[in-house]
Amino acid sequence: MSAIRFPHWAFGFRISSMKVLLLIAGKSVRFWPLSEKTLFPICGTDLLKTTTGRLKSAGLTDITLIGGAHNLELVKEKYPEFSTVEQKDLSLGMRGALLDTLPDIGTEPVMIVCVNDVIDPSAYKNLIDKCESPDVQGALLAQKVDRYFPGGYLNIDGERITRIIEKPGEGNEPSDLVNIVAHVHKDSSVLLEALKQAPAKDDGYEIALDQLFKKYIYSAVPYESVGTPRQSQLPWQAIKYPWHMLNLLPILLAEAKEQKIHESAQVHPTAVIDGPVILSEGVKIFPHATVRGPCYIGPRSIVANNALVRDSSIGSDCVVGYSSEVKASVFADHVWTHTTYVGDSVVGSNVSFGAGSATGNLRLDEAEISSVIKGEKIKTGLNKLGTIIGTDCRLGIHTGINPGVKIGSGTFISSHVLVSEDVPDKSFVTMKKDEMKVRENKIGVPGAEKREGFRNKTIGN
Repeated sequence: MSAIRFPHWAFGFRISSMKVLLLIAGKSVRFWPLSEKTLFPICGTDLLKTTTGRLKSAGLTDITLIGGAHNLELVKEKYPEFSTVEQKDLSLGMRGALLDTLPDIGTEPVMIVCVNDVIDPSAYKNLIDKCESPDVQGALLAQKVDRYFPGGYLNIDGERITRIIEKPGEGNEPSDLVNIVAHVHKDSSVLLEALKQAPAKDDGYEIALDQLFKKYIYSAVPYESVGTPRQSQLPWQAIKYPWHMLNLLPILLAEAKEQKIHESAQVHPTAVIDGPVILSEGVKIFPHATVRGPCYIGPRSIVANNALVRDSSIGSDCVVGYSSEVKASVFADHVWTHTTYVGDSVVGSNVSFGAGSATGNLRLDEAEISSVIKGEKIKTGLNKLGTIIGTDCRLGIHTGINPGVKIGSGTFISSHVLVSEDVPDKSFVTMKKDEMKVRENKIGVPGAEKREGFRNKTIGN
């Protein structure tokens, strides 16, 4: 075992001088039918804004984003204030991202954070505090879990990490500690050398870590609120699958402690606004509508007569139409409903539900709902899960959707269809002899701007 000692860490280290590498290069393949989870809108924010905001609130302001050609231009357009590095070979995973970035950092300390892991800001400071010890060369954040999670598990001896095992499979877990990608390395050059020696594989970073664990002391920092019991653990949500946005939703909604109603929002006297509700600029709440918090309603969205929205995030320019109910769901922008029930669902932008449509969100036996990802049936951990719908979709009147079913982008669903299985992108779905018939959709999907023009004519802006 070796120990490296840094005078600038021994006394007077300033957290603001820590370099943060924020990894955002993943292609969101398992996030289908949604795309680019880094920027998917929820509660007036997105994963990138949420994570960078939490880093800044912990005093970490020197942030570099490491993205890919598929998303970096979009990110730079929306958040030009951050420095960026483009990862050249995405097949190399975290190892590739760091090989492209660490040479410019030299021997300085670095914190590596993944945008997919939403954690409390206090965790970042706890990591740095652990590294104040001159004998500790790095620290990894560790979450105790009570069910299998498809991630990296830590073997530990006391607090010292001895090994990381990626996706060991249910029943083969070496411990109950899962690695959260919030890591501190005191010397970037030492990490860089280990990465150079690791194989050119997707798990090259984890292999490099295993080599470092043999030479140096790396500590596992429990992700928990110091001085509180186990049940008071801090909220953590890894965003891997699209339904994980539903797990993230209550975490973000909980940040609203009281009602915040923008001065330009219009609430009819007969409408009910109950609990911590955020009504953004230009929102209209029509007669006898109810918004029950916690809830977020985005700019210029409308909750129409007799509609009910509860425990949900509604994006900008949406219309929750007459007698619709939206429960525990996430709408992106320009989503329309018409006498519709949407429960425990995530809906992309520019989607319209025909009148009488409904999402099933509970199995008849009330068992856990599974979903198919890349041909594999995945347990969601949820017994309530509606649908996941991509962008630019139109659902005809009286469309029914079974629990956990996903609908790809650019899809039309004809009237009176029961969607009982996943629908690929750019599909046209009809019902024939009680069976779904799926063919290519050759009809262009109207853009959000056309829908906005229609809205202005019928409802007013």
